[in-house]
Amino acid sequence: MTQTAPAGDVLIGGSGQPETLRLDRANRHGLVAGATGTGKTVTLQILAQGLSDAGVPVFAADVKGDLSGVAAPGEPGEKMLARARSMNLELVPQAAPTLFWDLFGEKGHPIRATVSEVGPLLIARMLELNDVQEGVLSVVFRAADEEGLLLLDLKDLQAALTFAAENAAALGARYGNVSTATVATIQRKLLVLEDQGGARLFGEPALDLGDFMRRDETGRGYVSILAADRLIASPRLYATFLLWLMSELFEVLPEVGDADRPKLAFFFDEAHLLFRDAPKSLLEKIEQVVRLIRSKGVGVYFVTQNPADIPDAVLGQLGNRIQHALRAYTPADQKGLKAAASSFRTNPEFNTAEAIQALGVGEALVSVLDEKGAPTVVQKTLIRPPVSRLGPLTPAERAAVLGASPLRGIYEAAVDRESAFEVLRARTEARTRAEAAEAEAEARSVPPARPRTPRAPAAGRGRQTLTETFAKQFLRTLASAAGREILRGVLGGMRRR
Repeated sequence: MTQTAPAGDVLIGGSGQPETLRLDRANRHGLVAGATGTGKTVTLQILAQGLSDAGVPVFAADVKGDLSGVAAPGEPGEKMLARARSMNLELVPQAAPTLFWDLFGEKGHPIRATVSEVGPLLIARMLELNDVQEGVLSVVFRAADEEGLLLLDLKDLQAALTFAAENAAALGARYGNVSTATVATIQRKLLVLEDQGGARLFGEPALDLGDFMRRDETGRGYVSILAADRLIASPRLYATFLLWLMSELFEVLPEVGDADRPKLAFFFDEAHLLFRDAPKSLLEKIEQVVRLIRSKGVGVYFVTQNPADIPDAVLGQLGNRIQHALRAYTPADQKGLKAAASSFRTNPEFNTAEAIQALGVGEALVSVLDEKGAPTVVQKTLIRPPVSRLGPLTPAERAAVLGASPLRGIYEAAVDRESAFEVLRARTEARTRAEAAEAEAEARSVPPARPRTPRAPAAGRGRQTLTETFAKQFLRTLASAAGREILRGVLGGMRRR
């Protein structure tokens, strides 16, 4: 495919000499930065295909849809052929083995994870919960675990939240205050997440991360492309999902140390979304994952507009850097430009900050790690043309790739086994039946009160009753009169004294 790339390297472009990414340093992470329209997507495409050709599986998020062209052979025009000749390259159009994925299951294989796998910290990030709400969500997860309730999908989480609200006093006594109002707030935010399509992320069959690390029959690594053009409309969901993927890789993969090539290269497009408004605890987690995952054989490459979008603690971990043009129109832009320039090992032949602003489309400043792991002197580099297609696949072409996928039929049908929702519903129904049976038994044990039937008066009973009534009234009158006479006699005697 190329006559000038040294064996074991991925050719990036030329600066008068080949600029290459060493495979044995590709797990030391990297950065592809530059303003919109300067060629970042093309650079991402040639890196992905170059790593694939070298037997390294690749995962990349395709935010604009353009990256899907890696699945089709290129159709180089005269400009691309001229660039190839100037770099002493022979362009042989070739597609990379490709797997398409889609959180919504429309443009690729569905990707699902269980609620328990994602965990309360990342779900709180998706829902934009505050510290108090995140604490209550953690209590809900703990209570579900102790009750033996599987949290697989969002309806399981909703059921667990309802359970927590109904048992708020008992849970509060064990774990601290569990406010029903806070639970209700979390439930409302879950509804918003469902409206954004987040419900499709949670469930089974859950993703087998081994499917991201496949190779074809010729030994080339599969390029797994996540359709993110719709997902990016929900930035928190997009960023948190990719962070979960990185975290899962970190947890699952064994230590391999410094291998001759990575097990997987992970490209995180629009990386600034990962760090925007992230709480300190989350930033610490990201820094930990980036720092340690390289020993698991995973190289993480952040793709963003400006290096200033990446926190310094993470930026310091990115050894391989490709910087496309930046524009410095505002004070913030100028600050970012300065940060970008200062991150390179200086080349005495040019001013780095000025060179970054003067770069044309398809040009970049490149600095990679050498055999000792030290960054090379930054070089002005003409990025090589890709051998796969520039631009997206048609829907028919994408459907053909999906139809030939080795994973066809594995993830498409969702599985809904018994979990928290079904268990809690069964408990509620059993309690309702028990209460109804108890009420029925109680009703049977107490005989009903019998209504009294008024008796018809016997013959002569009405006259007797009137006579008795007159007699009683007469006696009361006599008694009252006699009493008054006696009282007057007593009082009169008292007065005489």
